[in-house]
Amino acid sequence: MKKSIKTVFAGLLSVAVLAIGVAYSPISTLASAECTQEQTITNGAACAQPDNAPTEIFGKGGIFQTITNAALYIIGALSVIMLIYGGIRYTISMGDAKNIEAAKNTILYAVIGIVISVLAYAIVNFVLVTLISASA
Repeated sequence: MKKSIKTVFAGLLSVAVLAIGVAYSPISTLASAECTQEQTITNGAACAQPDNAPTEIFGKGGIFQTITNAALYIIGALSVIMLIYGGIRYTISMGDAKNIEAAKNTILYAVIGIVISVLAYAIVNFVLVTLISASA
């Protein structure tokens, strides 16, 4: 029974990771003006860059904010999945004290993970907004 539950969660996790990967994969729409020029290294790099790709490292919509928000989203999603997993473990523990304690610990750590991911998201965005307003 435990092996089948782990297999189901592994499958759900892999589907979630693949879905997130597809959602964040850059689909390049090439700009025709840049791609028709003589192909040098600089022109090739500009041609390969998607039109909506961020060009700033810091700032609203910058690369740093995009990467940290994606990482925090993944951490938050994994915490919710672990919360559900802990609830299922608690439900099927059948009164065994050892299994109940392990399920409670899973739920506790999942809630801590959710809180940390929400606070980290808020801190990162607050710091970036503060840095932008201070430099402007």
